[in-house]
Amino acid sequence: MSKITPVILCGGSGTRLWPRSRASKPKPFLPLVGEQTLFEATVARSGDTATFAPPLVVTGVKHLDHVEAQLAGAQGATIIVEPSARNTAAAIALAALRLDPLDIMLVCPSDHHIADGAAFTHAASVAAALAAEDWLVSFGIEAVTPETGFGYLRRGEAIGTNGGFRVAQFVEKPDAVRAQAFLDSGEYAWNGGIFAFRAGAFLAELEAHRPAISTAAREAAAKGHAEGQRFHPDADAFARIESESVDYAVMENTSRAAMVPADMGWSDIGNWQALHDARACDADGNSIAGRAELIGCKNVLVDSDGPRVSVIGLDDVIIVVDGDEVLVTTAAGAQLVGKLSGAVNQ
Repeated sequence: MSKITPVILCGGSGTRLWPRSRASKPKPFLPLVGEQTLFEATVARSGDTATFAPPLVVTGVKHLDHVEAQLAGAQGATIIVEPSARNTAAAIALAALRLDPLDIMLVCPSDHHIADGAAFTHAASVAAALAAEDWLVSFGIEAVTPETGFGYLRRGEAIGTNGGFRVAQFVEKPDAVRAQAFLDSGEYAWNGGIFAFRAGAFLAELEAHRPAISTAAREAAAKGHAEGQRFHPDADAFARIESESVDYAVMENTSRAAMVPADMGWSDIGNWQALHDARACDADGNSIAGRAELIGCKNVLVDSDGPRVSVIGLDDVIIVVDGDEVLVTTAAGAQLVGKLSGAVNQ
């Protein structure tokens, strides 16, 4: 089997991690867990040259400088520079059109945390084997809590002997009762937004289910031009593409949807509480980055880039200091940070 080409998607503004994440430098390009940025860690996970080909990054103009600076050292890496934001179906179509139809793509968001790199590589290899047989494969992240912020995959019958399954159903974000029922059944996994498929198989499914997106993406690629490691699609053709996620456009419509279970310490780092969960904590569940002193506290996250933060007697609280911006929220309120005027107008 040919090597797997990592296709790394870099977009979004990360408003739910305001004030640390800003439009000028969103969360993929910040060292939120460990010394590497989330983007650097994503590239490094695919660094085994026996398994992976050089990465192909899809990003917008506003993130290009960050991508190129943090991609330094990744031999043979290339970048598709989107002229406008058109969601994941279009981004993946552009990447597929820059590859050989038989190439296997591993589509990875740039802003997720994966604690177990070996488990990631194993899941990628299993997914690639299914993709070589023209399955369109999702990573089914082991559901360990009844999350209401994720979509779910319901496992169908087994495919082959390597641990793959058909996807019996794609499920939108459930309420708390349904999420608990999913967890209790053992039949559901989180949809982590990581996919594997042959480039040609994906394009065929896109043409079948979203022909307008397919046609415009092909025109944008055909009329585009290369500039060193960058490829610039035609802006006018790309602007005509309807913005739609790959889940809605392809994965929920294809009859060849498969999943590979993945227990790899995954987190989408979707808000400050998710980041707290991903970071190392003391015996009381507290996590500190920067100067801080905590007395009588439990499950408190403090992240300060300068001022000393002192906290007494609080539980389940998040405190973030970034320059002249200060965020204080309960853990339960972390999902609402993106609605703050500071985050919206960053």
